[in-house]
Amino acid sequence: MKIRTLVIALAMAVIAPNAARADEGMWLLSLIGKNYSDMQRAGFKLTPEDIYSINRACLKDAIVGLGNAGSPFWHFCTGEIISKQGLMSTNHHCGYGKIQEHSTVEHDYLRDGFWAYTMDQELPNPGLTASILVRMEDVTDRVKEHLSDEMSESDRQAAIDRVSEEIAKKAVEGTVYSARVRPMFNGNQFFLFVHVIYRDVRLVGAPPSSMGKFGGDTDNWSWPRHTCDFSLFRIYTAPDGSPADYSKDNVPLNPKHSLPVSAGEIGDGDFAMVMGFPGTTDHFLTSYGLEETMNITNKLRYEIRTVKINILREEMAADQATRIKYASKYASCSNYWKYSYEQNKALKNLGTMEVKKEVEREYTTWARRQRSPKYSRALDLIRDGYAARTNISEANQYLIEGLLSGPEAPLFAARLSRTFQAELEQDKNADLSKYQNYIDNFYKDYDMNVDKRLVTAMFKYVVDNMNPSYCPKFLVDANKKYKGDFGKYADELYKKSFFSNADALAKFMQKPNAKSLEKDPLAQAGTEAINAYQALNDELPQDSQDNLERGIRDFTDGILQINSSRKLMSPDANSTIRLTYGNVMSYDPKDGVSYHYYTTLKGVIEKEDPTSSEFAVPTRLKELYEKRDFGRYTNRKGELPTCFITNNDITGGNSGSPVIDARGRLIGLAFDGNSEAMSGDIDFEENLQRCICLDSRYMLWVIDVYAGAKNLIAEMDIVR
Repeated sequence: MKIRTLVIALAMAVIAPNAARADEGMWLLSLIGKNYSDMQRAGFKLTPEDIYSINRACLKDAIVGLGNAGSPFWHFCTGEIISKQGLMSTNHHCGYGKIQEHSTVEHDYLRDGFWAYTMDQELPNPGLTASILVRMEDVTDRVKEHLSDEMSESDRQAAIDRVSEEIAKKAVEGTVYSARVRPMFNGNQFFLFVHVIYRDVRLVGAPPSSMGKFGGDTDNWSWPRHTCDFSLFRIYTAPDGSPADYSKDNVPLNPKHSLPVSAGEIGDGDFAMVMGFPGTTDHFLTSYGLEETMNITNKLRYEIRTVKINILREEMAADQATRIKYASKYASCSNYWKYSYEQNKALKNLGTMEVKKEVEREYTTWARRQRSPKYSRALDLIRDGYAARTNISEANQYLIEGLLSGPEAPLFAARLSRTFQAELEQDKNADLSKYQNYIDNFYKDYDMNVDKRLVTAMFKYVVDNMNPSYCPKFLVDANKKYKGDFGKYADELYKKSFFSNADALAKFMQKPNAKSLEKDPLAQAGTEAINAYQALNDELPQDSQDNLERGIRDFTDGILQINSSRKLMSPDANSTIRLTYGNVMSYDPKDGVSYHYYTTLKGVIEKEDPTSSEFAVPTRLKELYEKRDFGRYTNRKGELPTCFITNNDITGGNSGSPVIDARGRLIGLAFDGNSEAMSGDIDFEENLQRCICLDSRYMLWVIDVYAGAKNLIAEMDIVR
């Protein structure tokens, strides 16, 4: 197998500097002019200013980062504005949590879908934010003038935090904007991002989950795909156009730019670019980091989550109310459960470890020529840093996946108990009712019996599999006391705890006292789990971790210098807005197998399996298919396209990102990657990497013909 070009493709840069670059790269918008000639060769018809400009409306003004009020700069998904009235499309799985929150047994929007046929039917979502980039700026020199190689890592980070805060504060003085400075290339560059963040985002429409999640876990991370993965929201502002909390007086956003939605033909080889907010990639990861990722993070995440996944599947299949309560939680858990498995499989199949080691051999040769300790010691620091934390990293996975994010009640009880105790210490008659909304939100999607099963299975799994040297004492004691019967242990916890259900907690809050909080068994279990996690991390040798950070930064700096005159390089994703460009493209994943570049509604019917919730097909969809009622959304062959693939470089956070054609029109929504190249977050595979996209024609057909939401079709600029 040939050595593939990584983002840090040193081997190719040194051996073949004139070789063509792969379709790899999550590019910063303000620097996209450097890629312009390459984009033109791929088929791009617009200008760099059509993508990013601070002087006129452009594509960036239609790209939305979806976040939460507590962390609006960390975007869990991307959306795009598709009308002059602030209508926004994103993936169904991005809106899934909000659809679930609005669902009840009587109004099961997960099962039946939801459509607002007038604006007054749109549903508010407190806490959901929509962020649009105003401008960005390279502030590397302004930050680095306060740094030196002689600084300790803690002093260096303190200086970065201080000057970054000053730069961000000055950038938004006298405006309604928000700003943050973000590091790039592992702390070797720094960029300022200024956003306008809207706080009133309302649910407008979503197909049934049988369409929006068609294929479920079975089809996840795979092609061919037939998933109708979209939902619609609308951004609202105060009457003066400024960001505002939800109010009946708010008005739809009048955006600077909205994307025309294409109902036209898509061909194999057509230009395609994706703009969005990719979460995290690690293209500079060394072989030492890769070993930890494969053998600890991915391996244990998959194994431990399997325990949780199996329980949730059983409980959700048995009861509609439970299915609604746990739908979003299950989706969140299962997504990276399968991702971890598929990524390890791809990393092994593609020989990524050897690719990394080859890059390191080439780097070492270069570093020796520099005769600089800064570069020659980098890989040693990285190796030793990972080695020093191996056992702790493994134990951390058991604590995080098995105890802290396995069952819910212990952590909830610990946090609320600590909060209540602090209140009662200050005033024994403290009013705890101010936390009622938080409490109600927790119990709304909680089932005590499900949580008991999770404690029983996951706590036992941790005891049986975790290194005994790091296993929390309370678990070891429980295992001994109950002779390994964690079912009895769980019964005791939930029977004696007033955090186990809403009624018991409400009764306690009528006459609260700190002593009872200290003795509550669920709160004690959660507190012990938290303490064990904190104590474990305190064992990390600080010197080796500082050296690891320094080694990674210096290694990355060396790679940048090596490639400075040879190739453009993009920084790893970090939830800041990026652009990736390429083409619609078929592929051959293995011997004797060729995949076409698009799928059609026929495939939905062919995959139907009435015995499987993953492949159920709504009756109305089947009726429309039988009548061939596809409206104006067919291709030249008379088919209704559902999904297509491109070779764009994407990752988590890109979900919902617009797929844009050569003339700036929306042709689809990115929603997944392919399992054969799940190594892409670490090592881009130019021959196999594919971005799986919902075809805009399928989305339009569902809105128009399936749902009859003519009001939404009327506000879009639909082009052919």
